[in-house]
Amino acid sequence: MQCLNSAPRSLLALSVVVALASLWICRAEVGGFTACSQFFYNKLPPTGLESDGTAQICQRYWNRYHFASLYDRRRRTPLYSAYIFSPEGGTRPKINWMYEPQLAYSKAGPDMMPFPRGPIDQNVVESQAVILDYTNSSYTRGHLNPSLHHSDVGDKNATFTLTNIVPQKEGSNDGPWADFEGQTSNLLTKHCEKEAYIVTGVIPYETDRWIKHDRVAIPEYLWSAYCCPSYKVENVPITNLTLLGLSTLAAIGRNDPNSTEEIVPIDKKKGKRWRGYDVRRMSLKTLEMYLKQRYGSAISIFDNGCSP
Repeated sequence: MQCLNSAPRSLLALSVVVALASLWICRAEVGGFTACSQFFYNKLPPTGLESDGTAQICQRYWNRYHFASLYDRRRRTPLYSAYIFSPEGGTRPKINWMYEPQLAYSKAGPDMMPFPRGPIDQNVVESQAVILDYTNSSYTRGHLNPSLHHSDVGDKNATFTLTNIVPQKEGSNDGPWADFEGQTSNLLTKHCEKEAYIVTGVIPYETDRWIKHDRVAIPEYLWSAYCCPSYKVENVPITNLTLLGLSTLAAIGRNDPNSTEEIVPIDKKKGKRWRGYDVRRMSLKTLEMYLKQRYGSAISIFDNGCSP
């Protein structure tokens, strides 16, 4: 304290400004992943997916960061969400859908906010998807970061922001993709000894397709990959080895039953409700190859391929 009191007033004023600036940077949600780098393996986000129209969002709820999303402003959907898996606990929360204020106003508060019951600010409508975009459409609100993959109530609640949501057909969301999410949860609960990092994203159509008057883009496929550097395979039946990706496992799921079968073949034996929404498991490198083909640039999901 004696040293502080003896400092020149100009220096004290500068210190206050720097401190306040640092506080604002720590609280900023949109525009950088610095505050939420812990959700990426080795604190490094995927590379090759960003463009001039994307926004990095540190998803903040209840004054705490819960996961990270790369948001495509033009398509009004996330390109991916990244989070740390935790064994499931509790039930699916009943919570109002939320939006990201800083996409509409750069100086807005850092926490996601519930949509109001009345009219929605036009800046919010123009900057991101809103509930009406999905109302009376043929698409469900599909989570990239699912509440199923979390035990903490705050982590679960935070997944209910539309900046974590993409238009997903019911046959995918309630069928093979839901099965894949559950199987991933079981595998990581049993075999991942430490942190498991998951990134889940979308593959857009080669020519964008939309719901609600060209407002929200529909993905042709969903993809997901996990990274578990501390993966144990003790006492695993040999019949289960085809499902085990050891430290990494990736998958691509169909969101259109009429898409071609080069990426994900269709199991013709499936029931009519789920037919055409198959999920194909694959290596991390194979997923990155397909992403490169569609996005036109080299893609890396996990730093050094999730090698310890």
